Amino acid sequence: MITWLITVKEIKQHFRDFRTFIFLLGFPIVLMLILGITLTNAFSSEMQLNDIKVLVRDSSSAGLSEAFKAFEKELGATGIAFEQLKPGEDGRKAIEDNRYTAYVEVSDAGMSQYGSSRSAIESNIVQGMLSTFADKYNAAAAVTRDGDPSKAELVFANAGSGDYVKELSIAADRSPGSMDYYAMAMTVMVGLWGAMSVGGLIRSEIVRGTGIRLLSAPIRRGEIYVGKVLGNVVANTLCILAIVFFSKWVFNAYWGAHLPVVFAVLVSEVIMATSFGIAANELVKGGGGRALVMLVVQLTSFIGGAYFPVDDSGVMGLVSWLSPIRWGNEALTNIVYGCNLAAAWPAIGLYLGAALLLLLATASMRRNKEGF
Repeated sequence: MITWLITVKEIKQHFRDFRTFIFLLGFPIVLMLILGITLTNAFSSEMQLNDIKVLVRDSSSAGLSEAFKAFEKELGATGIAFEQLKPGEDGRKAIEDNRYTAYVEVSDAGMSQYGSSRSAIESNIVQGMLSTFADKYNAAAAVTRDGDPSKAELVFANAGSGDYVKELSIAADRSPGSMDYYAMAMTVMVGLWGAMSVGGLIRSEIVRGTGIRLLSAPIRRGEIYVGKVLGNVVANTLCILAIVFFSKWVFNAYWGAHLPVVFAVLVSEVIMATSFGIAANELVKGGGGRALVMLVVQLTSFIGGAYFPVDDSGVMGLVSWLSPIRWGNEALTNIVYGCNLAAAWPAIGLYLGAALLLLLATASMRRNKEGF
């Protein structure tokens, strides 16, 4: 009962501080909004085929010329513009002057493409489309040589389906956008911020002079600590819930269909963060513990993908796994977008395992110590 009363007191005291709403609620929501809007294009999986201009010199015979004109007409609907080479115009010089994305010469002997090095991606797109057209035309020519010209039309039967460019995706119907990503990243980061508020749990009692009264009261010291720690965990969990539902209802961020599992990962992170804050403030006295916590939290936020996505490859990919934020981001991504509920267990195990080790280390440092 005493533990519960202390817990309730800590929750009330936590939310009476106006800085709590600014730091734990206002700041991440504003940062989520700014990054989510500013970096929208960085998370877009769609490429618009516009501003691609192809210069063509067609000297082929009737059959190939007609097929290539049909090819031009179809791709014109996607935003790719084809222009015929004018008499006296030098196609290669036009590419050097960067007036066109590519220059294509079509003849009965084959096709040649000259691309602009300043538009390498667009040139590769054109090259891929031309290769597809060449394969289809060669197949149609082979069918015609076999003596059944009517079957040649079957080769181009799917020409209107837009299959010159194909996009394959594991989950084509759902992938995280910028707002989805930063809603998740900011929430995980705020969960780790729970370590910062731990330093004031005991210090506030000492500053106000209520610590002596608590120790002299018929209350076991363990009940005081459990109540304060539990109050910090509950208060930070409520902040996380507020951010999740705010981002879901106001910013339309996607959180999937397994919110209970998502919350289980986040709560385990808050427990670990609280344990880390306790250990840091026990290890470094005189306000140094809070500085240590802030340093670690900001460093792990940076390398863990809170401000920008981190690639899995290379040295940075390996270093990022040292960050507790990366554990949470990876687990939540698999749960929300892959419906992989089993991905929660490694993150929960890492969080709770780290929390247990930190609490055991704190208990060892506080052994036979008087007062707070």
